[in-house]
Amino acid sequence: MTRVILDIHILQTVPPSNLNRDDTGSPKTAVYGGVRRARVSSQAWKRATRQAFGDLLDPSELGVRTKRVAEQIANRMTALEPSLSPGDAVAVAVEVIKAATGAKSEVPKRKSAAVKSDQDATAALPETGYLMFLSESQLNNLARLGVEGSKDITAFLKDKDFKNRVRQAADTRHSVDIALFGRMVADATDINVDAAAQVAHAISVHAVENESDYFTAVDDRSTEAEPGAGMIGIVDFNAATLYRYAAVDVNRLADNLGAGLLEGESQTEPVRRAVEAFIRGFALSMPTGKVNTFGNHTVPDVVLVKLRASRPISFAAAFEEAISAGEHQGGYLKGACERLASYIPKLEQAYDLQEGTDSWVVCAGSATEALEQAGDPVSISQLVAAVGAAVTTRLASDA
Repeated sequence: MTRVILDIHILQTVPPSNLNRDDTGSPKTAVYGGVRRARVSSQAWKRATRQAFGDLLDPSELGVRTKRVAEQIANRMTALEPSLSPGDAVAVAVEVIKAATGAKSEVPKRKSAAVKSDQDATAALPETGYLMFLSESQLNNLARLGVEGSKDITAFLKDKDFKNRVRQAADTRHSVDIALFGRMVADATDINVDAAAQVAHAISVHAVENESDYFTAVDDRSTEAEPGAGMIGIVDFNAATLYRYAAVDVNRLADNLGAGLLEGESQTEPVRRAVEAFIRGFALSMPTGKVNTFGNHTVPDVVLVKLRASRPISFAAAFEEAISAGEHQGGYLKGACERLASYIPKLEQAYDLQEGTDSWVVCAGSATEALEQAGDPVSISQLVAAVGAAVTTRLASDA
């Protein structure tokens, strides 16, 4: 089987901001090539990408990552069977979750102390010990099985066939976000999902030193007799031109998604939708750390996508030597584009990576001119459609 690998390379300039804080509140950094760089963790950008999916995909194609799984299933059960009381539905849901994933659900101690009545009990619902990632379809199927066995859930789950159905409900029809980013279930490793997408920590292409903004806030009701500030504080920030990279194993994505999420559609159709949503979501999303303070709503200067037939390739090594600001006008973007424009063809020629590779590039602004020939020049919408079509063609030709 020919592999289908998607690489996304992005250069994005971000003004003073604090996208992703460490434990002290400062922007995260990393030392690369012997100099300190701005860094945004992969977790932060995956979260932002998942949030973007809400505008790009139907809710039925997405999942929910939460400790409050019992509440999610119980709500669906009472919608399916209104005669079920909320308390009974929660009790059944707890047993269904345990049978499906091995995870126990309990009321957190901080909440159980507050339970004094049945009404309070609905406010202190059981939670799993860790975040559970289940698709909308999986939650609905578990709710249906909960209703089916609600008269005696213990006896229901003692039946081997019913228990297998519950287990299968949690391990089939994965949502797009689960198929892309994977799932770990500590109590049932056999229903883990290996991620199809890999996201690198974004790093600046140049050296960075964090700065601090000392600020004061005025009390609107203070009088002239109270001239001091109502509040003082410090916010750390930096500004950076980031190199962002992600890769998708499209074959694994197809396996994770299975036959399709909707009735009657081909296997390549959900993969196409997932790939298109990932490209647009990853490219245009932004972690929201301190965004109200800095308003750092930029979009990428360059989006370069390569569809390969061998293995993913990151171009991070092009920036192992940090870019210096332009000699006369400053700025790092132009130098970063010129560095990539020189690095990519040399690397691909040295390792015979051009064969079987399709490339598209979205460039914005004169500083990115050096990369305009790095692939077919397209807009972001044209890029999404072209890659979706190419992925479909490659998967279909291998079927």
